[in-house]
Parts: sequence; structure tokens; C-alpha cells
Amino acid sequence: MLKDLRTKAGKTLAQAANELQCAESKMSRVEAAQSGVRPLDLRVLLDFYGVNDEALRARLQELARYGRERGWWSQHEDTLTPLYADYIALEWDAADLYVVETSLVPGLLQTPDYTEAVIRLHNPQRAEDVEYVQEQIKVRGQRRQVFARSAPLRLWAIIAESTLHHRVGGLDVMQEQLRHLLSAAQETNIQIQVLPTNAPINAALYGPFGILAFPEPAETDVVYADSLMSTVYYEHPDQVEFFTTLFRRLNSEALPVEESMARIRAAIQKKD
Repeated sequence: MLKDLRTKAGKTLAQAANELQCAESKMSRVEAAQSGVRPLDLRVLLDFYGVNDEALRARLQELARYGRERGWWSQHEDTLTPLYADYIALEWDAADLYVVETSLVPGLLQTPDYTEAVIRLHNPQRAEDVEYVQEQIKVRGQRRQVFARSAPLRLWAIIAESTLHHRVGGLDVMQEQLRHLLSAAQETNIQIQVLPTNAPINAALYGPFGILAFPEPAETDVVYADSLMSTVYYEHPDQVEFFTTLFRRLNSEALPVEESMARIRAAIQKKD
């Protein structure tokens, strides 16, 4: 956000560093989130950038203050990859999450048994490591605290229809998971749509992705795209717009909510 504000103000990194009477490397670390920023320095920078919006200034001061604190996920740093920890931090700050899943139920909507099955399938080398598996399940459960905030995360999930017919963890686990989707969809901040198998736009999907949107206009949206080996983040406006446009197309071709719920109920009945 500080980098965006500096750019909009037409200031260079060197000019910002000079205003703070510090090295450019320090400013670079601050903008790359590798170093915190003191409240006094932040006020100086905001004045230098001409930021007069009091609400935005207060939000930035809050972020700077909490940015020096370690999130709950730091308790699990021994079992979390840096990429996963980064994602959890972004998810924790987001106001909205638009997610597309091509083969799995979105993480925030998974039951513990479904999560356990996914973890064991994704990492067979550690499938018998009970402590590792339980730690991952615990983290997934704690992530759902975003729904218990004073301003709960708003989730809009589009799930490929084929996902409903997989048997991740076996029949009983899948039945429980599908019923949980029906229950979650009753929440006002959660919307679930099913993308039918016969929708042509399935051909445009190369894997799951999500779009994280944040409370303040100055905070740019962040897109993540998952692969088997890693997660790639996109923040450039053109990249974000590409995925946002794709999500809109998927939203228009996915089934309306009531029809989506009917499709999930049909999948449950088919498995009985």
C-alpha cells in the first residue's frame, strides 16, 4: 500500500528515503513487507505523499501496529510452508474471497475428515505422520475464524460439478462434506455455485484460483493460482483484471444458487 501511495504521489524511492533520512534499502524493505514501519515514520510518509483521508490514515496506522505482531499461524511455523503462511496472512486481512475450485471443496468449507483425507492424498510421504496431519487439520480449522470476525469474510465459491462426485476419504466422508456445503450455504456471507460439467467455459480453467479483496480502496486485490508444486500470486492490475473477468464469466455460466443446492442434494442422494 505504501508503494502504491508513493507511486500515485509521483515520488521515487530515493525521495521517500530522503524524507525519512534513511537508506533506500530500508524503504525498499518496508515496501516489500520485510521490515516494519514506525508510527512516526508512517505519519511522515503519509504527509509526504499527500494522504489526507483520515480513515485511510487510521487504517494504515492500524496495519502498521498489527504488522509487528505475529499472527496465530506463527504457532505452526514448523509445519507450514512460507507460501501457505503468506496466504493465511492475506486471507486473514481480506474482506472478500472469490474462489474457483476445479477438483476439491474450498479449504474454508471443508470438514475435518475431508481435510484429513486431502492432506494424506496430497502428501503420501507424511500420511502416517499423525502429528503432522493433525496439525494441518488444526490450521485449516483455525482459518475458519475469518467467519467469526466482527466483520466476517464474505466468500463466493464456484465449485466444478465433478468435485461433488469424487469420493475423497470414502463415501461417508464425502456425504458429510456435501451436507456441510448445504449448511454453509445458508450463511448470509457465503455463496456457493456449482459449475455444471457441460458448461463450455470448463475448457478455460487451468486450475483453481482465488481473488482476495481488502477493506480499503488503496489495498489492491491479490490473485492466487494453485498448482501441484506451489502457489503463484498476481498483483499487477492487468493480471488481476484478467482473473476478475474470468470469475465473472464463470459466475454467469455457473448454476444459480438454488439450482446449485439442488445439484448438491442430488449428488448426496446418488451416493446413498
